[in-house]
Amino acid sequence: MSDIKKVVLAYSGGLDTSIILKWLQEEYECEVVTFTADLGQGEELEPARRKAEMLGIREIYIEDLREEFVRDYVFPMFRANALYEGVYLLGTSIARPLIAKRQIEIAAETGADAVCHGATGKGNDQVRFELGYYALNPDIRVIAPWREWDLTSRTRLIEFAEKHQIPIARDKRGEAPFSVDANLLHISAEGKVLEDPSEEAPEYVYSRSVSPEAAPDTPTIIEIGFERGDAVSIDGEKLSPAALLTKLNKLGGDNGIGRLDLVENRFVGMKSRGIYETPGGTVLLAAHRGIESLTLDRGAGHLKDELMPRYAELIYNGFWFSPEREMLQALIDKSQEHVTGTVRLKLYKGSATVIGRSSPYSLYSEELVTFEEDAVYDQRDAQGFIKLNALRLRLAGARARRISQRG
Repeated sequence: MSDIKKVVLAYSGGLDTSIILKWLQEEYECEVVTFTADLGQGEELEPARRKAEMLGIREIYIEDLREEFVRDYVFPMFRANALYEGVYLLGTSIARPLIAKRQIEIAAETGADAVCHGATGKGNDQVRFELGYYALNPDIRVIAPWREWDLTSRTRLIEFAEKHQIPIARDKRGEAPFSVDANLLHISAEGKVLEDPSEEAPEYVYSRSVSPEAAPDTPTIIEIGFERGDAVSIDGEKLSPAALLTKLNKLGGDNGIGRLDLVENRFVGMKSRGIYETPGGTVLLAAHRGIESLTLDRGAGHLKDELMPRYAELIYNGFWFSPEREMLQALIDKSQEHVTGTVRLKLYKGSATVIGRSSPYSLYSEELVTFEEDAVYDQRDAQGFIKLNALRLRLAGARARRISQRG
């Protein structure tokens, strides 16, 4: 790796990536390009530019990727109703492929021969970033400082920063209470005060939602419009993907929706405890399943549900750019051709409940399901249907009876 001339660093402007930036300059004696992505984390990004300039960086990329993030990553994932281990909406996982893609593109634009991330050697993100890098540029070289350097404690990081006059926010001088990752889909917290899974997370950990107990006593009723599986409007107002998710975050958060306390299985083998807030995504998932219940054929819907855990696991483990994820995406997208219509939901004290749905492509027939007299369904037809389906059960039952009689 000693012949690396230029590296593209995924740079947040925080303490850790600022230390990494200086460490790259010292350890590899290479030119560093910084890339800071605005994925809706809700932070001012210009300080990252100023800090990079202060550290001598000439090529600085700061990009607003919110629309691309929701349109090309979040929405395709939500077409699948993806949940990892049955509950996690994959907020961190789905952001990594886009960051990796832009790093590889910037490396090509700037003539860089390596990329660098700030993920630790214990977590999932190192895998997600690097699988993305190698899928998009098999020859790229990757620098992962946390697997290389000897700055293995917060004290050593602070000492390095002070030695090189890297600004340190006051709250970083002590042990941070927990680690946070945020984007437009979710915010997550883990570590420190959250490491004991038997202890309830303190209320101050939550920042995107009120507690369900403190939510309004009056429900909020909203209507979400869908076209081909993607949400396109709220209460009749057409919105861009990022604007729509932003509005759902506000509506969901105000009603205490989207909190999750999860002990999950990391791809690297250990269990970890995380606190997640995904208010808009939780509402969106309920609405999408609501419109699918009206428009998806039973066989197609059940097949989607069978494939979903595999699809979610691929995203969680970092295989967004894999052939199998793309194959599954093609199948999922095909299923969404007629997933168009509107869903009405009640948001109330932590829950998002579907209370109405309609679609021009509905497969629901009032004539067929009515309890009143109808002329389209002959109930006598059910007798032969039941007898045919019971045939193998009757044969197995007769065999069991013969065996018991012999015994």
